[in-house]
Amino acid sequence: MLGKTLLDILKESRYTTVLSGFGMLLESGYPAIRDGDESYDVELKYGYSVEEIFSSSFYSTRKEQFYEFYRSEILKMLEKPPGKCFYEMAELEKRGLIQSVITRRIYGLPQRAGCKNVINLHGSVYDNYCPHCGKEYPVEYIVNSARIPLCEVCSTPIRPRICLFGEMVDNRIITKAAEEVRKADVLLVLGTNLKTYLCSQLIDYYEGDKLVLINPEKHFSDKLADVAVHKSVEDALGEILKELGE
Repeated sequence: MLGKTLLDILKESRYTTVLSGFGMLLESGYPAIRDGDESYDVELKYGYSVEEIFSSSFYSTRKEQFYEFYRSEILKMLEKPPGKCFYEMAELEKRGLIQSVITRRIYGLPQRAGCKNVINLHGSVYDNYCPHCGKEYPVEYIVNSARIPLCEVCSTPIRPRICLFGEMVDNRIITKAAEEVRKADVLLVLGTNLKTYLCSQLIDYYEGDKLVLINPEKHFSDKLADVAVHKSVEDALGEILKELGE
């Protein structure tokens, strides 16, 4: 019954935008590196917190240490494939039931699962460039480099095009994401509550009348949603696809 209700909402929508939250990463088996044991382990190993080492100031002054952390703790996560919830989301986009996806996560999971129209608010580890000459580099170049990856053309240190702690998100990207939210009939929030930074940054732009939340954890902000479903994203989207005959 839940799957049919959600499917009917998506079918009636002219334009559906997804806010893809951190819970979808957890469902995919990605660690919460800023919290709990993982954060403690990073501080023991490197002598700095995640917020310190993954910051613009640290990158500027300690590039070799930054890249040691970046390769070992961030890029190693790319060995994990997207979880089922991302593939389900991509299938709904393919079926025309989702028009765009917005995420703050930098691992490219929606695209890797097959989503086409994705806005990465904080950039992507797959996008790397030389700040001096502009030459672009794939993530494999960073993975296979020793110490600090240098530009093949001008020997300048290569920079991941991601938003580090202490940096502002590009206004052009925020404007594009706000427009995707503004024109949506249905705003589908997956794997996060409505008071997280992802939602609080964008939800005021929403002018539609069907805000649908799918998140296993209950939260006081659930009352702001028109429909709140307390299930894993994988299970809820799976029920929609089952109604479609998948």
